[in-house]
Amino acid sequence: MRRLFVAGNWKMNTLRESGVALATGLAKECHKSHPGVQVAVCPPFPFLLPVAAAIAGSGVELGAQNCSPEKPGAFTGEVASGMLLDVGCQWVILGHSERRALYGETDALVAQKTATALAAGLSVILCVGETLAERQANQTDAVLDRQMAGSLAGIDAAGLARIVIAYEPVWAIGTGLTATTEQAESAHSHLRKWLASRYNAGLADATRILYGGSVKAQNAKSLMEQPNVDGALVGGASLKLDDFLPIVRAAQELRPA
Repeated sequence: MRRLFVAGNWKMNTLRESGVALATGLAKECHKSHPGVQVAVCPPFPFLLPVAAAIAGSGVELGAQNCSPEKPGAFTGEVASGMLLDVGCQWVILGHSERRALYGETDALVAQKTATALAAGLSVILCVGETLAERQANQTDAVLDRQMAGSLAGIDAAGLARIVIAYEPVWAIGTGLTATTEQAESAHSHLRKWLASRYNAGLADATRILYGGSVKAQNAKSLMEQPNVDGALVGGASLKLDDFLPIVRAAQELRPA
């Protein structure tokens, strides 16, 4: 049985005090008594170190929201994978639709970042998902196939073993809309079949696929109950302890210690 994974993407939110308070509260709740559930938080770059200190020893893991595809050098404003590892990150989110849409990141660039992050020793949460127009045009599967092929170009089986896929329909991110359990399961099942065809059935079965897109306490359990949904990448609901903890607890109910 795949281990459930709940990750909070704080995006460009919190200040140091509020971020540390959030992380401290989460650390108190998410101790190591639930081995079937993995929890991570991904704060903004400036708060990685204080958040790392706040969650130290708790079992909560640390992730970043982006990284450069380059090795350290003359790249003003960028952050290298090795720097993230050095401050305690285990994870990095790559290919998020906001990076793709707002900053023009292509599948090829995401693939470069993924390879660089893996080489540095980080694990990757790789995001894919279709827009509303693409879904309405019945292009969801084709879009997912294209993004997976492009974003995983050059990534071998050993690399995939350190990648978690996050299916985030763009039309559900920050909109309050959520894919139905049937829509989520259908997309996740398609992604797993794609992995089996590109790699092999065993690796596809072992790869975790998270759902992201207006995940909240009210829908988290029903989504994670689906056979191919292995957790959640949570945006807005990860910014308040009272919103995020019920999602973590829903996962813990599905994977009791």
